[in-house]
Amino acid sequence: MATPMIGDSDRKWWILAAMGGVMGILLLDETVVAVALHTVRNDLSMSLVASHWVINAYLLVFTCFAAAGGKLGDILGHRDLFLVSLAIFGIASAACGFAEDGNFLIAARALQGFGAAIIFPLSLAMITLSFPKEQRGLALGVYSAVGTLFLALGPFVGGLLIDILSWRWIFWINPFIVVAIALVVLAAWTEPARDGVRETIDYWGLVSLVAGLSMLVFAIMQGPEWGWSQPVIWVLLAAGILGLVVFVFIEHHTAVPLIAVDLFRGSTFSTSNLIIFTAQFNQMIIVVFGALYFQKVLNMSPLVAGAALLVAVGAAPITAAPTGRLIDRIGARPVALGGLALTVTALIWIAVAVNFENYVLLIPGLIAWGSANCALYIAPRRAA
Repeated sequence: MATPMIGDSDRKWWILAAMGGVMGILLLDETVVAVALHTVRNDLSMSLVASHWVINAYLLVFTCFAAAGGKLGDILGHRDLFLVSLAIFGIASAACGFAEDGNFLIAARALQGFGAAIIFPLSLAMITLSFPKEQRGLALGVYSAVGTLFLALGPFVGGLLIDILSWRWIFWINPFIVVAIALVVLAAWTEPARDGVRETIDYWGLVSLVAGLSMLVFAIMQGPEWGWSQPVIWVLLAAGILGLVVFVFIEHHTAVPLIAVDLFRGSTFSTSNLIIFTAQFNQMIIVVFGALYFQKVLNMSPLVAGAALLVAVGAAPITAAPTGRLIDRIGARPVALGGLALTVTALIWIAVAVNFENYVLLIPGLIAWGSANCALYIAPRRAA
């Protein structure tokens, strides 16, 4: 129940602040870990492939379970599920900080990704339910802006914590934020009335999706280390693809699908998702491997490497609003195409510049990439 200390008219803004904060720490964890990866790998004596699982375990579990988050909110109630998921994320974050070996850290990151996967769709749903239709655009804009700001600050914050304290504090900072968000939700959230319709979840679809994605990603990740000629790699690849085929079949033949795969028959929807995939893939290239390159090749400290990455990720908060206005004026298609062209140009520039091992030569490509990647996130969402 909401506390009387928060008026009805103020509750939605408190909820927006809490959801913006939680979106911030979810995105922060994507970039802050990238800067710490080199230090973590050395401290825990991890192999190169194992260290990459510190990031991929989080993202893989997030991808597998995000589709179920919104549906579970309708079944179990938004507030209770949000608080439980928030607790899982906070506890897993603390566990990451206490890790003494790579396997424990990867397992804790996977649990952290599970909490984040449920939190993310719930946060969007709670904002939508808190604001009237005429204010939802503003609310979602603020929500995205806060998340983008945290995303941009991630490399610098990570480098600062590593240099001043320890890499463990990039995880230990999360529980403090989690507690503050939980208190706001307890005080401000009012659960909406149910419509009486019994919600169900597509369990078989969820199982086939998790199994297919897990085996496919595991095979791709371990292929370079175990050797692509190993039969187990090809068995996992085939089983992963089969699992995803089964998932699509199930979704086509169930009354309440986990993901409405029929939407992908629309060219606009499919293209928009492909562009967003391209943007996310590019982000991993620049943020994760960029941070490793700055530290291993250019011999930067984590703090300096994080500051160096601000040139790329820091462009997003600056260009987000102008990009949105440009889309309103000329449409999403030309902005998306322009963003793709600029991204390709920027990546070619960066690919050539890294051979000279000179940070100054990378700056134009990083700035161009950051500006273009912002367009690749915004334009498809407007088009879809």
